[in-house]
Amino acid sequence: MNCANVLIYGSLTKAKAVVALHYYVIYKPYEVLTRFTPEGNKACLADFFKVPSDVYPVGRLDYDSEGLLLLTNDKALNHRLLSPKYQHEREYWVQVDGAVTEEAVRKLVQGVQINVDGKMYLTRKCKAEIFEEEPVLPPRNPPIRFRKSIPAPWLRMTLHEGKNRQVRKMTAAVGFPTLRLVRYRMEGLTIAGMNAGDMVELSREEVYRKLKLL
Repeated sequence: MNCANVLIYGSLTKAKAVVALHYYVIYKPYEVLTRFTPEGNKACLADFFKVPSDVYPVGRLDYDSEGLLLLTNDKALNHRLLSPKYQHEREYWVQVDGAVTEEAVRKLVQGVQINVDGKMYLTRKCKAEIFEEEPVLPPRNPPIRFRKSIPAPWLRMTLHEGKNRQVRKMTAAVGFPTLRLVRYRMEGLTIAGMNAGDMVELSREEVYRKLKLL
């Protein structure tokens, strides 16, 4: 084999090693595990979404929460979004139990004490506000427990951190337990116009641009 053939063969070998990158935004339904392998009788992502075998969710969304998840096989992006060094906005729409007060909202904004792995943790400052009107979302299946005598207003909360069950712990800490939790946005990626179980494939450029990583 001469030098020219060696160079050509080497180029072909490298070309074969290139992995096609995939990016999907999904609306995870309520009571679905953030994984593709089942556990007991609980539904998992594989019951709703068909993607290449090397594609996995970035981060997690609790079994009893809904909304935006990013699925990809881009390991660099996965590291960037999960590392505490690189903060990014996560916006949640939160339906709470009871007539939430402005005082409670101010406490959420300033930070509240929650239990994280057995230790008390003061959450970072965040954005929080009460929706003036109920946000437009697909109905949850099954619907929340509704009581006519007790209001169930919605909050918009924007965080730059993601401790385990943090939003639920925060609303409980100010006296208003979470009834329904939807992750609506990560930076510029949203589930606007999507229904539970929907999936949209995006290009690398679009994902990086919307996540403000370009």
